[in-house]
Amino acid sequence: MDAERYEADHARWAEIADRAGADAGGVPAEWLREYLPLLADVSRTGRRPDAAELASMRACGESAARDGVPLRAIIDVHLSATWMSWPLLPGIVGSRRAEELRSAGEAVFKAADRSVVALVEGYERAQRMMIRREEALRREFIDDLLHGRRDLGALAERAARFGLRLAGSHFVAIAEAERPFYDGGPVSRHVEASLLNRFGLQDLMVATKEGLLVCVSSGYVEGVSEAFASLVQEMMTDDPSLRIAVGRAHHGPGGVVRSFEEARNVVALARRLQLPERVLRASDLLVLQVLLRDQAAITELVEAVLGPLRAARGGPGTLLETLFAYFSTGGVATLTANRLHVGVRTVTYRLERVRELTGYRLDNPIQRHALETATLGARLLGWPAETVTRPFTS
Repeated sequence: MDAERYEADHARWAEIADRAGADAGGVPAEWLREYLPLLADVSRTGRRPDAAELASMRACGESAARDGVPLRAIIDVHLSATWMSWPLLPGIVGSRRAEELRSAGEAVFKAADRSVVALVEGYERAQRMMIRREEALRREFIDDLLHGRRDLGALAERAARFGLRLAGSHFVAIAEAERPFYDGGPVSRHVEASLLNRFGLQDLMVATKEGLLVCVSSGYVEGVSEAFASLVQEMMTDDPSLRIAVGRAHHGPGGVVRSFEEARNVVALARRLQLPERVLRASDLLVLQVLLRDQAAITELVEAVLGPLRAARGGPGTLLETLFAYFSTGGVATLTANRLHVGVRTVTYRLERVRELTGYRLDNPIQRHALETATLGARLLGWPAETVTRPFTS
């Protein structure tokens, strides 16, 4: 008799579970076969769900999250199962007085409430774990992508998961400031959301790496680097330490690494040369990178052209700073004076001293070019304080 009753109850709850799943839009709800017998027992005894039963509901929530079932649908199917089973619950059917019905109903709804809370807890816990796992995979991919680790073919396959097609052309733009950027920070969130909203998810990625804010984008989409620079500056208007650099576009997985290194070198050059521009492009600074490829040659040029400045009173520092400011302002003496906070006559006097000591004239195009190149080289090498004792590094 008990076996027959069990079979009948089991069939009844299975039928309600199927109906509730259909009512919720076709949600598969196998775990309702545990939930409905729980409600039946609670309606009869008035007890609370025990720890094991709530743990089972949490496990059901985790399973639903892993299967990709929406949380709204999970809650919907449980509420549907609750009202569908109500007329068949033994504690409800067997109530003879209003007080008994009220007591059984209260126990059922409390059990339903605790069960759904446990279900949602499990669902959210699984989601957090999946998000952390996805974030870890994304960070690992960013590391491998920007440093060229692992097999490039495998890297290209992994890139597809994050919307990048590495067979094409890509460039990298970076932002650097004294305060490091980090994933989930206000600047990175704003920049990423704005760029994705404007340019879409394909062939665009924003992340952080070693305190830098990094943007990887297709070289065929116009306006991304400009938008990236504008958005970062919009968020960091008052930060004088901000530097933004854009590498050139290159093809293939290795092209991303190359563009990233170009952008990092541009930032390093900008710091070293104290360039006033906040946004710099690798294509605009190629001449400086060419200079650094042959350090022996640029060192020889600096010594040959600027070496005589050591004879100046107080050393070459003041005259070298004047030359750098003069060339940075386009050879305009008034602008040079404003930049150095001195008078125009002081600037012209110093430039004349440079001519007297070096023999190079600014009104001679060839000699002017030699002076400007040597001045840039001196700043890059840290001359004369770091006289060629170590190579330039970023």
